[in-house]
Amino acid sequence: MPLGDMRTPLLSNSFDAPEEPLPCDPGNPTVGILGSGDYSRSLAVRLVACGYRVVVGSRNPKHIATGQFPDGVQLLTQREAMVGTEKVVFAALYPEHYHTLLGLRDVLAGKVLVDVSNATKLNNGEPSNAERLAELFPESRVVKGFNVVSAWALQTGAHDGSRQVLISSDCPEAKRTVIQLARSMSFLAVDMGGLASSRHVEDAPLRLFPSWGGPLMVTFLLILFFYGYNFLRGILMPYLSRGQNNFYQLPLETVNETLPAVALVILALVYLPGLWAAALQLARGTKYSRFPGWLDHWMGRRKQLGLLSFLCAGLHAVYSMCLTLRKASQYRLLDAAYRQVKAGVEHSWEEPQVWRSDLYLSSGILGLGVLTLLAITSLPSVGNALSWREFTFVQSGLGYAALTLSIMHTLFFSWDFAFFSFAYPYYMPPTYLLALILPCLVLVGRLFLALPCLAFRLAKIRRGWESPCHHPPQTQEDTANGVLPRDLSGDV
Repeated sequence: MPLGDMRTPLLSNSFDAPEEPLPCDPGNPTVGILGSGDYSRSLAVRLVACGYRVVVGSRNPKHIATGQFPDGVQLLTQREAMVGTEKVVFAALYPEHYHTLLGLRDVLAGKVLVDVSNATKLNNGEPSNAERLAELFPESRVVKGFNVVSAWALQTGAHDGSRQVLISSDCPEAKRTVIQLARSMSFLAVDMGGLASSRHVEDAPLRLFPSWGGPLMVTFLLILFFYGYNFLRGILMPYLSRGQNNFYQLPLETVNETLPAVALVILALVYLPGLWAAALQLARGTKYSRFPGWLDHWMGRRKQLGLLSFLCAGLHAVYSMCLTLRKASQYRLLDAAYRQVKAGVEHSWEEPQVWRSDLYLSSGILGLGVLTLLAITSLPSVGNALSWREFTFVQSGLGYAALTLSIMHTLFFSWDFAFFSFAYPYYMPPTYLLALILPCLVLVGRLFLALPCLAFRLAKIRRGWESPCHHPPQTQEDTANGVLPRDLSGDV
């Protein structure tokens, strides 16, 4: 995030606020900003639009071009600006320039000093920028905040950018002040605790998709396995044994055989941890025992796995539509027509193959459609508009429908070929048979849990019931005191 005094702005100098600036409310305190860089300008735009009076302190206010800040913002020297600030001051400059503010200790004493800087590298146990600022200004109340909000989000408002503002401070009163300020700017303030948590707050913008590492690695390994298997079975082994050159299939056909297998296995991995969790609750007879750490982590990555499955399925659909555009497909079609004419075959209609193609195409299209609905409802803006029951129905009920349709798509595609020896060259089964193993196990496990005897017990456990082995028998003293056994109290 760009902070500090910069002569050449990265953002436009013409500030069109996301909404008409509100007239300054006399009840709103004057907010001070130290620094005249891009972030300082964007922060001033947002504050003025929300009705605050703003003073900006710069080392050289006369060097700031006219029009860089919105009307109503006072451009003063740093000391003059801090004298005119009532309570809240934003330190919008780079941490290496904090020492230049030491001469302002007297005018910053007692004020709320908001550090909006970010770290340049992930923290390895060293003090954060905010903690160093607090050491330099012990008489000021330092608050970490607004570092996860970009300058663009400040200019456009909270409607188009990230709405969360992470706040941390050792002073509860100062923290409440900044939280109230963030809410008045239409942001969602999140209390992260004491100033020590600012290390994690500063690391947040540096982490690149922190929750996607595991799912991406799983997807990469599955692609590597299935692509390597298809290459070995369909290209390398025929070349080594018969001299057949199929290397032209590597860019398109082999990729198109790999993508549906990966999509199907990943979709099964989305619902497998839920079955593990249900089995553990049934075996333990309680919902109050924690799941293993690996299972908790797995369940927390189901959304990412589902989106990666949707990506692979969508790419498979695009690749499949492009198959007929290839020169290889045109040559194969001409060869088949020539062989048919040479054999004198006038009517080549095969009823089973017609049914096969229509069924697997139809089930594939339906499966991709349901998977698209799952991907759309996983978006926060869509998911937040659904009730918990609606969201559960879509993600669980329709999710299993998507898995079932995907399995049907694969089964209709394979038809009865798996029962013939020619489907196992070099004793290697077809790729779709390998891809069907885990999804079928997941579907069978879900059907098994739907049996009334298990479904009823699981519903009781999730409503707070526990088996008798998890609590001591009730004594007469407990009965006299009105203490209910846990299986009757139904703790949530």
